[in-house]
Amino acid sequence: MDFAFSAEQEMLRVAAKEFLAEQYPLDGVPAIVDGSPGWQPESWKQVAELGWTDPELTLLDHVVLFEETGAALLPAPLFSTLALALPAVQHDAELAAAVSAGDLRLSLAWAESGRPQGLRDTDLATSVSADGRVTGTKILVPDAACTDALVVVTAGAELRLVRTADATVTPLSTSDLSRRLYTVEFADAPSRSLTSGHAVLAAIENRAFVLAAAEALGVGRRAVDDGVAHASSRSQFGKVIGTYQAVSNQLVDSYAALELARSLTYWAAWSVQEEDPQADVACAAAKSAAAEAAVAACEHVIQVLGGVGMTWEHVLHRLYKRAQWLAAFGGGARDLRARIADAIIG
Repeated sequence: MDFAFSAEQEMLRVAAKEFLAEQYPLDGVPAIVDGSPGWQPESWKQVAELGWTDPELTLLDHVVLFEETGAALLPAPLFSTLALALPAVQHDAELAAAVSAGDLRLSLAWAESGRPQGLRDTDLATSVSADGRVTGTKILVPDAACTDALVVVTAGAELRLVRTADATVTPLSTSDLSRRLYTVEFADAPSRSLTSGHAVLAAIENRAFVLAAAEALGVGRRAVDDGVAHASSRSQFGKVIGTYQAVSNQLVDSYAALELARSLTYWAAWSVQEEDPQADVACAAAKSAAAEAAVAACEHVIQVLGGVGMTWEHVLHRLYKRAQWLAAFGGGARDLRARIADAIIG
């Protein structure tokens, strides 16, 4: 069986990498994310024109894209729209067409203070009235201020679409400015009914875990690339520092962990796309492994770069913060491994 990407997918990867390197180089990201509004709205039309929001793209195609956007820390609501919200609207022809055309940016509002934060949790206080008005407060909503509408998870696994203009959006103070989080309050906000139910929440979680894993692969790869470049050029005590095992071993270990996570990520994407019975386990395994590998890679490269890696001016700490966000998103690695164990043993 051939597990290699197709020629078209490899072309997509090359095109994405070239576009990001030219239009959004990583060393230019800090000036964008540290300012207001934290991203460049015109980038969304560019993304749509490149076909990244095309409904014909498969999950494996998106894995290719998200690995590259993760490496570039692209400041745009791509993850919130395509990874989190898309499964809830893709069966609505009008909404799906608007997303494809670049006319609709979305995010998912699911978490509530004092309650479980998992994407499948339905013990929620947010309610919907008989006439479809949503009332409640959501926390940790990614990219909310960058969106046109929000997919809101309410009690009973009901999903509603609420225009962002009909909600109160308050920024949260977080470390990763390249993916800002918000508290969103709904007070009798008019809404539109979407496909609902536990199956939809499961589909959202699996898709989000796969694309979070793909992002983590990109983050980790970029960190390791920077570490290798530094270790190959920096000399100490008359030798290039990459010749010292204390340096090279950290980079090799990071690379190996990322490659193992890459195999899990591709397996998870295939499992979801093919509706394999093991999809839930595969997605949990991919997300936990890739996020942990990315965090470890950033930590190892910080050690390799020494004082340079600790400076605010270097992009490494931004990669590290994104890796930490991905590790925490949707549940930590310990919780996901417990879920895997339950599925295997039970």
